[in-house]
Parts: sequence; C-alpha cells; structure tokens
Amino acid sequence: MKQEENVLLDIEDLVVEYHAAGIVVQAVNHINLRLCRGETLGLVGETGAGKSTTALSILKLLPERTAKMSAQKLFFDNTDLLSVREADMRAIRGACISMIFQDPMTSLNPVMTVGDQIAEAIALHNAEVLTKQEIQKRSKEMLELVGIPAYRSNDYPHQFSGGMKQRVVIAIALACQPELLIADEPTTALDVTIQAQVLQLIADLKEQLNTSMILITHDLGIVAQTCSRVAIMYAGEIVEIGTAKDIFEADLRHPYTIGLFDSIPDLALDVPRLRPIEGLMPDPTALPSGCKFHPRCPQCMEICKVQHPSLFVDQEHQILCHLMKNSDAQDLENGGPL
Repeated sequence: MKQEENVLLDIEDLVVEYHAAGIVVQAVNHINLRLCRGETLGLVGETGAGKSTTALSILKLLPERTAKMSAQKLFFDNTDLLSVREADMRAIRGACISMIFQDPMTSLNPVMTVGDQIAEAIALHNAEVLTKQEIQKRSKEMLELVGIPAYRSNDYPHQFSGGMKQRVVIAIALACQPELLIADEPTTALDVTIQAQVLQLIADLKEQLNTSMILITHDLGIVAQTCSRVAIMYAGEIVEIGTAKDIFEADLRHPYTIGLFDSIPDLALDVPRLRPIEGLMPDPTALPSGCKFHPRCPQCMEICKVQHPSLFVDQEHQILCHLMKNSDAQDLENGGPL
C-alpha cells in the first residue's frame, strides 16, 4: 500500500492513550492528517489538546510503559512507520524527521559544547561517509547558517542567551537536512523581538532546504505568518482543518475556532475586554459524551450532548460540528439564531 506521490506524511485514525495507576488518559482520539511536500501545517489548540502527543507519535517517542498508540495508517514518504523496527526508526529520526522541542534550556546537554552537540547529530547519520574533520566543518557551517559565529562552537549552552540556544536547537534539528521538521512551540520561551527573528530564520531555512514543516503553537498570529494550512485541535480531536484562508476568513467555522479568534485582542475595535472561551478543557480521563466541546459551546444543541458530530467537508475545508448540517449554519459566524 502506497500513499499519493505528493503526500509526505499520511496519518489515519491515530489514537494515543496513557495508562497509569488504573487511569486512562485519552490524549489523541482518532485523528486524520496529511502533509504534502514543501507544505507548512499549523497545529493549533489550547494546552492539553494533544498537539505534542501527536508530534511524538510521528517520531514514535512516546513513553513505552505508559503510552499505547494505534493507527490505521502512519506513513512517511511511503514508509509504514507502524511496522518499522526501533533500530530503523533511529535512522529516520534526525535524518528524515527532526523535531524542535519546546524548551531549549532543557533540550541541550549542559556539559557538551554546542559544536559537539551539532556534530553528534551529523555523525549519527553520516559517520560512514564523512570524516571527523568534515563533520566538525559542517557543524560550524550549521552554526553560521542560524546566525551564530563559527568560533562559538566551543562554547557551552550556559554561555548563550535564550534566543541563541533556540538557534542552536534549530541547527541540530536541521543538521541532516530532514524532509520533515516538527517545531513544537519553538518561540514559547522567547521575547517578542527574538521570537520574530527565530520564526524568520525557520522560514528562511525551510525555503532554502525545501523542508516540510508542522508548526505546533497556540499563537494564531504566528500561524498567519508562516502556515499554508491549519488544523485546530481540541480534546485530542482535529475539529477543523483547512487552508489558512479557510481558517482566517471563511464564513463557516467551528465554534471553538471562533472562540480562539475572539480571545485575541484587536486594537482596531473599541472593545473594553476580551471574550474568552468559557470553562476549561475537559478532563482527558473522563471526556464528555457527544461533541467534546459542547460543555463550553455557546451554540450547543441537545444532539451535541449525546451524538458525536460527523465531518462537514467543503473541498479542503473540514469541520467537525453538528451546526454545519443546520440550515441556518451561515448565521454561526455572527452568532445568529439557530
């Protein structure tokens, strides 16, 4: 079984649960996701939505003792990751799929120089074809590629600022020129100025190396700048997915997506307060029946409480909501009557 030629990543019916002390945490619930070559996909949602677990599932880095993963399909570049042995998976990580983790402070080894840490990633996948001198040379080239002078390759992580540490982490992730880069909230710990620089750096390197990317974030402003497609996650499900134009401009959108946009301050509007989404994310050990968003949804109907919604599809735009089948769904965007 092969995937379409332009599809780099193909996920079908992915489920991830964590089991500990008799408790089952439903982290990811039957999601489907496709990523084409050269595409940037934004994965958006509140903390606890299942974004990072989805990313770790792709790399098969979930904790063995507590996590249970299943899927109908998990293909990367015509390779079935579900059947790949761990030794082969280690060859894929870094060389074909790389990940920028959330916190550069904990991603780097404090007792190794940054140059050695980049060289280690390169040597792992190229030791048979590159000499030690060539590996060191490429390590310094990667540092310069992310805007750090090569002479600083002998410095340790504690000698760098937060923004420069993040650049080192990006250099490690891109050292072997992977086909897919997963960036898990890469600017969370950075101030606004450095955040803009890092995002521009990632975008430039992605273009230069022709890398596909999944950008995990809760910042819709970042998504607008960098992503061609967007998937909105809630309680382990993808409740809406489409092009950036669909998510930002379409008349029909999921109530959760609308809530996310209403939570963003708009200086052009004379509104004294933001309109936050009422309530909290549901407990993943006891998810509500029906639509997972219904306890917080201002447009909730009785059917939402008992029946899981089916997918509404309009070309590339897909929405998981009962309201989309309602004859007055066009009033949803403006909060009109149902």
